[in-house]
Amino acid sequence: SRYRPDWASLDARPLPAWFDQAKVGVFVHWGVFSVPAWGSEWFWWHWQGEHRADYERFVQRRYPPDTTYADFAPHFTAHDFQPREWAQLFQRAGARYVVLTTKHHEGFTNWGSPVSWNWNSLDTGPHRDLVGELGQALKESNIRYGLYHSLLEWFNPLYLADKESGFKTQNFVLKKTMPELYDLVLKYKPDLIWSDGDWEAPESYWNSTSFLAWLYNDSPVKDTVVVNDRWCNNCSCNHGGYYNCADKYKPGTLPTHKWEMCSSIDKLSWGYRSNMNIAELMDEASIIEELVQTVSFGGNYLLNVGPTKEGVIVPIFQERLLALGRWLDTNGEAIYESKPWRVQMENSTDTVWYTCKGPVVYAIFLIWPRDNVLELSSPVPSPATQVTMLGFAGTLKWQKSPGKGLLVTLPYMLPSPLPPQSGWTVKLEDVE
Repeated sequence: SRYRPDWASLDARPLPAWFDQAKVGVFVHWGVFSVPAWGSEWFWWHWQGEHRADYERFVQRRYPPDTTYADFAPHFTAHDFQPREWAQLFQRAGARYVVLTTKHHEGFTNWGSPVSWNWNSLDTGPHRDLVGELGQALKESNIRYGLYHSLLEWFNPLYLADKESGFKTQNFVLKKTMPELYDLVLKYKPDLIWSDGDWEAPESYWNSTSFLAWLYNDSPVKDTVVVNDRWCNNCSCNHGGYYNCADKYKPGTLPTHKWEMCSSIDKLSWGYRSNMNIAELMDEASIIEELVQTVSFGGNYLLNVGPTKEGVIVPIFQERLLALGRWLDTNGEAIYESKPWRVQMENSTDTVWYTCKGPVVYAIFLIWPRDNVLELSSPVPSPATQVTMLGFAGTLKWQKSPGKGLLVTLPYMLPSPLPPQSGWTVKLEDVE
């Protein structure tokens, strides 16, 4: 049966299974905004759209008079971009999918878009097909490929004219947005399309439902492609494939619909900032905590890095990604392919979180208990209950707790001058 170009029909499409199983992804924000590398990836808007004094001062101090945003593009060189090294890093980080910005709201495309003349990575800047090169490397590493794409472009004259008309005309959509979306799908056959830039205009303007009907019915990726929920105003958290709802969204209870939390190692920006400092970055413990909470609530975790204009993922970002990967090497069994359990966290505390696979329950605890005894009040033990710890050989002793649940005696940890890493997993078999 074919999907019709309306939300009722499109929303009924089952989500391809790979996405829920993947759980962990890496987001990459990279573009001309990586050249000033200051403030955020919204640099152009804050500078020329809002005329913010701090951005105007920054440009005056650092660049020749009469500098325009377009003057930054030749400096977006990607000289040091090694797509295979990126893919290897993302693999070691435990990522099952990667989402790259093909075009942010600035309109510059990271591939040779035929409708973005002279404002794309083949005609200017790197003179390379960044989308294609990374796609090839990820395919070799067996990682799914997602493409981020902004529907709107802040300063595109066609878009501004359509906006002026109250979105009654559609020149920008017909000549720019839609040709690019079709081009991306036909050229690169993505596993995921991460749409954005939807909030200003209604579905009647964007033609999103027609595009999605083609994507699900006739495109080369119709059976495997996954999309998010940013396709028109009032669409987020209501329509589309899985839901993002909002950047850094945390639901607090178990949602009924598949969702994804996107977060950024740099807490202040998605694009690279040359002046970031360590206090503004997420540490390993907070990354693991976000991942665990997200997966317990049935979500996927998409963690962002912003490469430099040369195409380097700076060592501090690499270090964070590798720490996440090491944690997943030990605890990934409780994350990948898991499902939410009947209880997501211990009522008394938000330091113990649950996932499950079939009859097996995983309790992930974020703080090591002082007396080496982990109290779990939600699982109901049976005489056959077995408790083990991921990354630790042998079974653990447990006893029924006086209230309800069970008390697990953890392996003795040698005193260490360093606080222990965050997050350990006990695996419970034959509990209810």
